[in-house]
Amino acid sequence: MSNFKNIIEKIKSLEAERKNLMLEIEELKKMADSKAKALESEISMLREEVKSLRVLLGAEEPETTFGQKKKK
Repeated sequence: MSNFKNIIEKIKSLEAERKNLMLEIEELKKMADSKAKALESEISMLREEVKSLRVLLGAEEPETTFGQKKKK
């Protein structure tokens, strides 16, 4: 009988650990997603800054509202 009690306690302990690990995994996934979105935003801003600097330095012509380069 004692053996069954030990097995039941072990199962309960493992189920609790599994639940905690699943919660931690979900939290880590959310953190990773948030970090990826922040990086995408930062990269987008950096691309715009590069584009602006190229235009400012004359390395690239500014674009019109339709995405085409302005004709001189």
